[in-house]
Amino acid sequence: MFSQIGQLIFDNEAVAKTQDFTMGLEIEMQRVDENGNISQEPYPSAIGDEKTNPWITNDFLETMSETVTPSAQHALDAMHYLYVINNSLRSALAPGELLWPLSMPPRLPKDKRKLRLAKMGPEKEAYLKEWAKRHGYSQGTPCGAHINLSIDQHVIALVQKHFPGKFKDEREVRNYLYTILAQGFVRYRWFITYLFGASPIAEANYFENGQGPQHPLRSIRQSKYGFGTKFTGDFTNLDRYIARIEKGVKDGVLTSDYEFHGSVRFKGNRNLKDLPKNGIEYLELRMLDLDPSSSVGIRTGTLRFIRLLASYFIMHPALNEEEVNDILKNADKMNEVVAEEDPRENCKYQATARALVKSLERYANQIQLGPEYAEVLEDLEDRVENPLTTPSAKLLNYVKDGSLTEYALRRAKRYQVAAQESINPFKGFEDGKIYSSDELRKALSR
Repeated sequence: MFSQIGQLIFDNEAVAKTQDFTMGLEIEMQRVDENGNISQEPYPSAIGDEKTNPWITNDFLETMSETVTPSAQHALDAMHYLYVINNSLRSALAPGELLWPLSMPPRLPKDKRKLRLAKMGPEKEAYLKEWAKRHGYSQGTPCGAHINLSIDQHVIALVQKHFPGKFKDEREVRNYLYTILAQGFVRYRWFITYLFGASPIAEANYFENGQGPQHPLRSIRQSKYGFGTKFTGDFTNLDRYIARIEKGVKDGVLTSDYEFHGSVRFKGNRNLKDLPKNGIEYLELRMLDLDPSSSVGIRTGTLRFIRLLASYFIMHPALNEEEVNDILKNADKMNEVVAEEDPRENCKYQATARALVKSLERYANQIQLGPEYAEVLEDLEDRVENPLTTPSAKLLNYVKDGSLTEYALRRAKRYQVAAQESINPFKGFEDGKIYSSDELRKALSR
């Protein structure tokens, strides 16, 4: 059953616009040498200055490269930008350097202090040092794929026009719709972890002796063993979201509001205190492991699924405000259960996952989505029914002596060769030019 807003969108034949999310991608990958050790090479000079190039930068470690795309209207465009920028990075690597294709880092040195924190200027470097002191170096090293989602302006204008009594301006409409989206993604994060989790084991020295799990997991990165900061947000509304983070800083749980690294983040003004002025402008989704079967860490089908989920959330009723925190707190527990399951076993919530896929299939039929979405859902339905078809379970086939190093290096070398064989790789960062989003889109589309 559609919500009032969903019915309005459906009646005005604007459902297609709920699919037209503007998307930006941020993909983190570790630079390594040919033996699978963290690289000792500096940031590649052929891609400009790491402190000023916003499109290929570093995150936490000097070797943790992050490729960022300009926003795109379509999943295929976002993927095109990502491939070109990823190839640009690969073509700039030192001889023998590779990009590690797994979310969990390669083997780390026993003395973690040998790891080089990202050179991002005094303020950011001071933050990284404090973070490493609090959480340890290991927990800053897992990599992932982040998706930035922005709702189509047509949907926002339509809702504002037909619900003048509920929303006094466009900003309130955006805040409401993005809150619905955030609640949906946090609520079903466990489902995404099951379908796309791809970090079953950790390499040497990630865990101190005896501290790691005793069996492979669906996603170490998405579990309590993964990324360091375990602070949960409040997604009841924007005001409570901000208040919760500010309290975390005040109580000393967070070093700054920047340290809130939840699975979903509201984005707009860079300064959290200023976020209410202009309202939420997009969501950042941070719950995807790298997909090692893709040279860029994510697949087009995954983007289509995320768009379908987001559209589904907008069209269906929101949670009651007084129930949000309890429901999402339970959802976090469900995600921990799923993340820590053996990936070869059926999910504890298989029946719920099965019902959710059926609901998404009905919704896709209702709004007459194309065959590419049906193919995505068929694939994911297979994963629900047979856990051996999930990414983490597949990776276990390649474990040798408790390590995925041989598999990861084989993939990394294949992707590197393919990038080096590409004709005319993009070299626009080499002269230190700082591109705006529009300028980079045009340059990448040539």
